[in-house]
Order: sequence, then C-alpha cells, then structure tokens
Amino acid sequence: MVRRTKQEAQETRHRILDTAETLFLRQGVSRTSLQQIADAAGLTRGAIYWHFEDKSQLFDAIMERATMPMEQGMGSQDTAPRDLSELRWGLVNIFFLTVNQERTHRAFEISMHKVEYAGELEGLRERKASAHRDWRELTLRCLRHAQEQGQLEAQVDVATAAVALVSLVDGLLHQWITEPEAFDLLAVGQAAVQGFLDSLMPAGHTLPPMSAADRARLGQLPLCPGQSSGKSPA
Repeated sequence: MVRRTKQEAQETRHRILDTAETLFLRQGVSRTSLQQIADAAGLTRGAIYWHFEDKSQLFDAIMERATMPMEQGMGSQDTAPRDLSELRWGLVNIFFLTVNQERTHRAFEISMHKVEYAGELEGLRERKASAHRDWRELTLRCLRHAQEQGQLEAQVDVATAAVALVSLVDGLLHQWITEPEAFDLLAVGQAAVQGFLDSLMPAGHTLPPMSAADRARLGQLPLCPGQSSGKSPA
C-alpha cells in the first residue's frame, strides 16, 4: 500500500509538471496561475501546494526534469571533459538532445521565450546565471588541460576562448529554438564547434572526425544523477 501511495504521488507530480509545461508554452509562465494548472490537471490547488511551494519551484522542477543540456551535457566538476574530443562530443550532444528530446526542446522554449525573470520568478535568474557560470568554468578547465597537453597553441587565451565557445553554442541554441526550420542545428552546430576548436590548435592540426561509436552514444546522458536512460530530455 505504501509503495502504491508513493507511486501515485509521483504520478500526480508528473501530471502537474506535464500540465504546467503545456500551459506555460501556450500562454506564458507569468499569465499562468496555479489554479489554472490545478483545474487543467483535474486536481485541487492544495494538491499543487503539496508538491510545490509556489510557481517558481514548479517552474524550476520543469527545468530540472528536462535536464537542461547546458547543465548536464558537459558533465560535472568531477566528470568534466579531459580533452578536445570529449569537449566536442559534449557540445554536439547538447545539440542532439535539443533536437531529439521533445521535453528538452519545450523546456528551452519556455525558458527562453515564455518567462519573465521578475516578481515571483526573479530568483530563477540567479539559477540560470549560475548554470552558465558552471558551464563556462567546465569549458575553461577542459581548454586549460588541452593547452597543458599541447593540443592548443600556447598563446591561446583560454579564458576568452571558453567564453566565446559557450556563447557560440548558446547563440546557436537560441536561434534554433526561435526558428527551428532555419537550419539543421546538429549539422551546423557540429561544424561550428569543430571549426572553433580547430582554430585553437597548432597549425596543421585538426580534431579527427567523430567516430561511429561517439555518434552512437549521443543522447545517452542520464536524466539526473544516478538515473540512466537511453535518451535524455533541457
């Protein structure tokens, strides 16, 4: 009975998140009330509050559930890429997840176009900024290690390169989310990352093409620490 109760609680939680995600996409986060979410989900407002303190926490849960690619695509401080090939794979995987995982796509669209980081959602601005800081730091660590190993030119300013590379990837994601039909995110993204990294390497050196094994493991990131899945959703 206890196990069934926990399962039902999880099902209700995901029902709330699914409903909120749909409404946020349709009418924006600020214009969507918890009461509207409760009504659309066929629940009471009390059921919403049992799982989430407020709309900000609910929004945050949507982002966490979707595993924002920029937060998980590059691993953690302990699992940061150790060479340029791993860095390239992590960034290409971000593009792959965004294109192929509907939940990732929806989470990006909500985060980029359907929310005003003000009022009750003001606190989420710092979460987003923190995620970008972590992403830049992981990229910097990888580039610095690659430089120490001789993969990069000695004169390359790796701090500037890290900011530029993150901005390149982030910009492509924003453009594609805004207009998915405009270009092939996976193909263009891979070419852009490859060209950027090659430009930092000594003359005459380039990264080898991604192997079939690397391409086969695209999308293999866990949904969250300790949880594995064939696909990872933003």
